[in-house]
Amino acid sequence: MWVMKVLEVIKRGTEYLENKGVESPRLQMELLLAHILNMPRLELYLNYDKEIDERKLAACRESVKRRADREPLQRLLGVTAFCGLEIKLTPDVLIPRPETEFLAELAWDFLTDLESKADSTLMALDWGTGSGCIALAIANHTNNTFVTGIDVSPGAIKTAAGNALELNLQDKTRFLVSDGFNDIPDSSKFDLIVANPPYIRSDEIENLPAEVRDHDPIQALDGGSDGLDFIRRLAGEAGDFLKPGGCLMSEIGHGQSEDVISLFTAHGWSVAPVKADLCGIPRYLTAGFTQGTPQPGSD
Repeated sequence: MWVMKVLEVIKRGTEYLENKGVESPRLQMELLLAHILNMPRLELYLNYDKEIDERKLAACRESVKRRADREPLQRLLGVTAFCGLEIKLTPDVLIPRPETEFLAELAWDFLTDLESKADSTLMALDWGTGSGCIALAIANHTNNTFVTGIDVSPGAIKTAAGNALELNLQDKTRFLVSDGFNDIPDSSKFDLIVANPPYIRSDEIENLPAEVRDHDPIQALDGGSDGLDFIRRLAGEAGDFLKPGGCLMSEIGHGQSEDVISLFTAHGWSVAPVKADLCGIPRYLTAGFTQGTPQPGSD
């Protein structure tokens, strides 16, 4: 039976990925091999002389080839990290982006402050929940908030609910199939509505990196001809589901801040200055539905 040692596999795989133009090839190779060997990556350094059998070598070769063909590392591992949580992924959901972690942090900071003044459980809505990463991060970082996650995709809802069970957050969350607000009871009101909607223009999809274009679900990316289809729905419909003094937070795309502010203002929202991400791009909208009321982040 053909075997190779851990160090040799790492070296050969790293060279192959590097020749294929994959960024951080050594790190990517180590993560793939650690996943296949079912051990923490750092343990590879203690097992350089460990022999790998032919079956696992075949699995490793297949994974390395798929990564070289631009299948995302997170897809190959089946998980990703988000706000300290391990989120399982399926083909039905978008891979969470690092910048979205700040949106989740803004959300749980707002709710934590509100919890200190509330005498009952707060209610939050994650609009377009996907893997459930934002909803679960909020649930994990708040003490007295119940989070509902909605998504038009039944597969996404199944994934999100599974993640809640894995993280033991099922008692603080629920996940429902809904096309926007269409399937939410009219009587439902939330202290916070948070969203990371599709906001990429349809004609820009083909120019996205292959890792995104070919492996993330298109419905989680495509925001219509100007990228604002779902933002319009939020601006026009979300106010009916927000409690007095509640807040809406949404991630938006590059170059969209002025148009988004105009949309929300036209629908009666009071909009705080849009916060920038770590690259200085205006990215995080915060708004309240009572015109003239100071909103979180407005001072």
